[in-house]
Amino acid sequence: MSFLHTLVSFIVALGVLIVVHEYGHYLAARLCNVRVLRFSVGFGRPLATWRLGRDATEWSIAAIPFGGYVKMLDEREAPVDAQEVHRAFNRQSVGRRILIVVAGPAFNFLFAIAVYAALYMYGLPEARPVLAAPAAGTPAHVAGFSAGDNVRSIEGETIATWQDLRWRVLQGALQREALRFEVSGARGDIAMHVLDLRTYPSDEVESDALEKIGLRLYRPPLPPVIGLVVAGGAAERAGLRAEDRVVQAGGEDVATWEQVVQAIRVRPGVVLALIVERGAARLRVDVLPDAATENGARVGRIGVAPSISAAESDRIVVRVSYGPLQSIAKAAVKTWDISIFSLRMLGKMLLGEVSWKHLSGPVTIADYAGQSAQMGWLAYATFLALISISLGVLNLLPIPLLDGGHLMYYSVEIIKGSPVSERALDLGQRVGMALLLVVMAFAFYNDLNRLFSG
Repeated sequence: MSFLHTLVSFIVALGVLIVVHEYGHYLAARLCNVRVLRFSVGFGRPLATWRLGRDATEWSIAAIPFGGYVKMLDEREAPVDAQEVHRAFNRQSVGRRILIVVAGPAFNFLFAIAVYAALYMYGLPEARPVLAAPAAGTPAHVAGFSAGDNVRSIEGETIATWQDLRWRVLQGALQREALRFEVSGARGDIAMHVLDLRTYPSDEVESDALEKIGLRLYRPPLPPVIGLVVAGGAAERAGLRAEDRVVQAGGEDVATWEQVVQAIRVRPGVVLALIVERGAARLRVDVLPDAATENGARVGRIGVAPSISAAESDRIVVRVSYGPLQSIAKAAVKTWDISIFSLRMLGKMLLGEVSWKHLSGPVTIADYAGQSAQMGWLAYATFLALISISLGVLNLLPIPLLDGGHLMYYSVEIIKGSPVSERALDLGQRVGMALLLVVMAFAFYNDLNRLFSG
């Protein structure tokens, strides 16, 4: 994966999410008849500017892409003509100001709901929640799970895909619950198992949690035949094709797809020699695996998928889709669950129960943007929805400089019956800036640590 590809994917993601957030503020301001002077995507020197609308609002794309803003008419910032005083932001009622401020994060959540709803309606091929044999001594092994168990429900909630299972177990691990599973065995028998996560360390929730718990996805033994080559990936650049059969990887004979995967994973950024059979010919192909971050470790990827027979595919893959209303409802629930999960993780970080190493900065986000874009538009859309939720949650935190800080001031104003003093506002700005700088420093340190230490 090239640096340019990652950079473009990151900038596009930032641009989309900034526009969504700021357009929420803009639209709410227009509905409240507040004049908008400037809509800026980015900070610093404008790269492109144009004026639109009856208010001649200045629309701008600036040089520094890490954010944006909507500048409204405000007597606290500049003199306002008498005939337009009623359109100044500071002259609006507390209710209208709250509406304008909360509209930005609200649009981030609505964007996520729209993306998830579209994905639910489209239908995604996903892995069935079929388990491999749990490792000895893990909570899943203690609970009695066996190879071939198909998870039907957790705590009465239907589980249709592996992602459903993963998300529910992560929530249970964070809250240290004992989860009741209903499974159908390899012979079709129904059984109940209780997975006890009450002693699972919260600090490991965002690491390879399911592996440590002992819940592993069933992977059938597949032949080492390439079924799909991802456009733009390392495999395509090296000249690999669909239907190529890999017979050697790194000088070692291979008989299964899993052996090919392992040979690639342990060589991020290191040339791997493959011997492949293409028709009647045997060829050597040197491929340079792209380096990717997975659960805190650097692994190699080349952008290929195995060839799977129709019968085997039906056994391990299910395509799930829903109607419009059900998709919207499920998308809203998913967005709510992710938001609450994020807040709980943040709360445990503040209490010292979860390490700050899980905090990610722009470098890690850019890496994920590039990886998801390389995987296709479905993965990239899912990434955008997830980051949009994170942006909405972050902006609602009661920290001065963020939307949540303004909401905190307005709440005080409602209680005391008058606006917060200029001195309090100035002090809040300083405290908020300090807090944000500390958080950014932690995030950037984690990025550098992941980048250089893997």
